[in-house]
Amino acid sequence: MSDTFSDHHQIKTVSTFKELVETEFQGNNNAICWQRNLVGDFGEIVSKLELKENITEVSVEDLESLTLSENGQLAREIIINDLQLLTDFGASPSLNLLKNYERDDEFNFISTDVYSYHVDRSPIATSTFLCTYFGAASDILPNDQAIQKILVPEIREKLKELHDGKEEDFEAFLKEYYFDLHYQPKANVHPINLGLGNLWRLSVDHPEQTVPPCVHRAPVENKDEYRLLLIC
Repeated sequence: MSDTFSDHHQIKTVSTFKELVETEFQGNNNAICWQRNLVGDFGEIVSKLELKENITEVSVEDLESLTLSENGQLAREIIINDLQLLTDFGASPSLNLLKNYERDDEFNFISTDVYSYHVDRSPIATSTFLCTYFGAASDILPNDQAIQKILVPEIREKLKELHDGKEEDFEAFLKEYYFDLHYQPKANVHPINLGLGNLWRLSVDHPEQTVPPCVHRAPVENKDEYRLLLIC
């Protein structure tokens, strides 16, 4: 499947970290993929890490303390190198061992958790980086295959009831509670799975952004399997 990414107009594929961070988003392109077929046993790392809560942040020291086979050591070197590359670039990467994210059950008509298609927003010019080393991988959607949930008439009506305030404050209310960041897939959509081992850079909604923010979601985890995910 990895050779199909470049078939999608929204995805640009690159072959080095330098290209990943220096390539500019333009037009419909709002996802850049450093395609990689990683060697090493990432499953061994997952099996030896300790899950302390549903999302456990893993430090370089945690990784270095593991006794690993040769293949496990290869996987560890790759992860530590990725963390270093992103840190040197000025990002703040986090390596997470994940059982599951929190579900948003507050409103039955609109979900605002990370399993819902959404975009990221930042007050400063930045991008979202992510790489799944083990477990289920995230999906993205072409922007023309998604609609902002706040524009779906029946959802909008319910949000207006929920708001129960002045009409001129409604848009600010939608932003304040992040309702405007969430998207509903249109009928017969074709999500693009980001795959394992690829390091992605996704566009974010910020004041200087010239392309649409990338619509993405966390996957439902595979049964009895943790995910190992780098994100920043």
